[in-house]
Amino acid sequence: MRDVVLAVHGGAGSLPRGSLTPEQEKAYRDALTRAARTGHDLIRRGRPVLDAVEKAVNVLEDDPNFNAGKGAVFNTDAEHELDASIMNGKDLKAGAVAGVRNTRNPISLARLVMEKSPHVMMAGKGADQFALRNGLPYTTQDYFWTQKRWDQLMAAKGRAQARNGAGNGHTEVGGTVGAIGLDRSRNVAAATSTGGLTNKQVGRVGDSPIIGAGTYANNRTVAVSCTGTGEVFIRGTAAHDISALMEYGNQPVQAAAARVVTEKIPALGATGAAIALDARGNLAVPHSTKGVINAYVTRDGRIVTRLYDDETPVR
Repeated sequence: MRDVVLAVHGGAGSLPRGSLTPEQEKAYRDALTRAARTGHDLIRRGRPVLDAVEKAVNVLEDDPNFNAGKGAVFNTDAEHELDASIMNGKDLKAGAVAGVRNTRNPISLARLVMEKSPHVMMAGKGADQFALRNGLPYTTQDYFWTQKRWDQLMAAKGRAQARNGAGNGHTEVGGTVGAIGLDRSRNVAAATSTGGLTNKQVGRVGDSPIIGAGTYANNRTVAVSCTGTGEVFIRGTAAHDISALMEYGNQPVQAAAARVVTEKIPALGATGAAIALDARGNLAVPHSTKGVINAYVTRDGRIVTRLYDDETPVR
């Protein structure tokens, strides 16, 4: 796709046509549309692209259909631990948080880490305390609870018991949210937020808060947000690898992103997806899963939402 100014994703996986009720389909498409429109409106008004990707992700963090913020999955102790990161392509500044438990919008906290501290990443209790000191509202864990995620946890624990505890509980591939954007000055930015994996080990951190793995932005190349099996995206430094193929290998964004997501990541034993936007407005949405939930908005304001596996080409 060309002339794209903002794109969002809601996780990789498989969503065959007809697998959602009309009400469910509408809820997903409406949320993606709100996120895309929110980001685009800010860009159209001349606001920094960082504002656009942060606020687009906020919309999805506040929607219980996605595995971030309100709809985050449970870890093995039936708690929520949230991860997020944001990066500015203009100066390569970045902020990230991992394992936060009491911050409603982790992506906004990640931006605070970038702009209000000398650090790139904060984790756990210290990150939540930093949020409080800088005016982000405190929330108790019950805010994140949803019946859907509780049922998924119970199902995951049942399967683990059936395997005599041999499994790792990686039952929730997808649901991570992200946004990438391009403003009038050709600055790019990227943001990613997640609740992680259902029944994950307490303290587990995936790729979403890791700069260069789940999130990367560089004005010379691309803005990237990834979703999938985080451990492998970390090992493959997936997001930065897309940028490196463009910068050092002179590959276009479509070829670079597809090489990493549909070749390198599967070769390492996992699957996933990415949204990648270069500074000329070319969008790539490669995936090695059957599909990926995503939406994009063009320079003239046209919004396209894509849920089902047959709506988004692999490359």
